[in-house]
Amino acid sequence: MNWSALTLSLQVTAVATITLFVIGLALGVLLARYRLPGQIIIETAIFLPLVLPPSVIGYLLLLVLGRGSPIVEWFHVRLLFTWQSAAIASAVVGLPLMVQSARAAIASVDHVLENAARTLGSSELEILWRVTLPLARRGVIAGLILGAARALGEFGATLMVAGNIPGQTQTLPLAIYDAVQAQRYEQARIMVIVMTSVAFVGLWCVRQLELPQYHRKVDLR
Repeated sequence: MNWSALTLSLQVTAVATITLFVIGLALGVLLARYRLPGQIIIETAIFLPLVLPPSVIGYLLLLVLGRGSPIVEWFHVRLLFTWQSAAIASAVVGLPLMVQSARAAIASVDHVLENAARTLGSSELEILWRVTLPLARRGVIAGLILGAARALGEFGATLMVAGNIPGQTQTLPLAIYDAVQAQRYEQARIMVIVMTSVAFVGLWCVRQLELPQYHRKVDLR
């Protein structure tokens, strides 16, 4: 078992998950509650990582993070071939799952309850935190779990922007690839079991969050 790769993967996934929660939840609220100029274009751009090859996502991230980009030229921040760039790549591929689930959950909240809170003098921010998000929490949490699981399994884009440096940028998916290439099949098998187990638990949690809503729909019939 490659423990350094596992530790780095958990670190990258933790940072990506925090990013997904902040950005994904904000986008979910905006897309569910407001009609934005060019909203179709914005939504299409957000969901592109679902259909684009990882190599294309990695290339686009190279343009954003590499030499000549505003991040490097204006702010002098160099992220390529660091674990931070791996976290960015993981967040990008997990973002569509978080946004889609959060938007659907927030859009399904009964407007009558929100309007009732408005009549009682609550501000829009108070309504969001005290009414909307508590009612939409299952969908938001499910999206966060799915996004985090996708971030943990990211391979192609991470390889392009972070490289495959053991102990520095080599995440668990990259370590599995290296182990297979070097014919260390026993080590690869253990890491595959770990990755599969984590993914299974994540999907099981999502299904558990969805089941109460499904049963309510069945009971209403």
